[in-house]
Amino acid sequence: MDKTIAIFGAGTGLGASVARRFGREGFRVALVGRRPGPLDDLARALATEGIQAAAFPADLTQTAAIPALVAAITNRFGRIDVVEYAPLSPFTFTPAMDLTAAALKDLVDLYLLTPVEVVRAVLPQMLERGDGGILIGHGLSAVEGMPFMSGVGPVMAAARNYLYSLNGELAGQGVYAGTLAVAAMIERSESHQALASGELGHFDMPGGAPVPTVDPDDLADQYWDLLSKRDRVEQVYPPLLPGDVLE
Repeated sequence: MDKTIAIFGAGTGLGASVARRFGREGFRVALVGRRPGPLDDLARALATEGIQAAAFPADLTQTAAIPALVAAITNRFGRIDVVEYAPLSPFTFTPAMDLTAAALKDLVDLYLLTPVEVVRAVLPQMLERGDGGILIGHGLSAVEGMPFMSGVGPVMAAARNYLYSLNGELAGQGVYAGTLAVAAMIERSESHQALASGELGHFDMPGGAPVPTVDPDDLADQYWDLLSKRDRVEQVYPPLLPGDVLE
């Protein structure tokens, strides 16, 4: 039976690359995102490449709607074999000194509660089949806190902690859970396009370093490698070089 990957946060950058990478491996693709138009455009583009895909517009901040969303994907494709969850947004950073409880609450649903609910919805069938994959993307600030780049990091760090626990609990049951920590801005993403156009103004890393970028095709390859090998919980990419510091 054909396998299906559900991509939560399917955009022009990482989501499109993951769809194509897994599509080349024979996966059908469920595209989940906020805006129907871009999702439909991507589904049509994938179809011209021989990849079966369908769009499922959804607001991922609405955690209570996740069971119905997963049910709709399952009804369309019959099963979900792999979940990729990465609605990455590198411009939600806030200095830790300015962080408020209200700001964190606005991020908790999208980056913590919804991925937990997605796992709860897909895991029973994966365990019953004895096969499956749960892949969640984070930013580097989830791995280690950095000055002036708080906010989303603490929430993603909680989800990262959850993934580590989940990976250990699923060991030996055929279902893999892993996380990809993205250490750069994703090329071709809407955020990258907005930065390049000047829409977001000027943005540098702490210390004045320019924002590094990464090709989403390379990130999709990292996801495939994690799922195929299942030999580690996490991959940081691009990898940090010896002597790199995050402070």
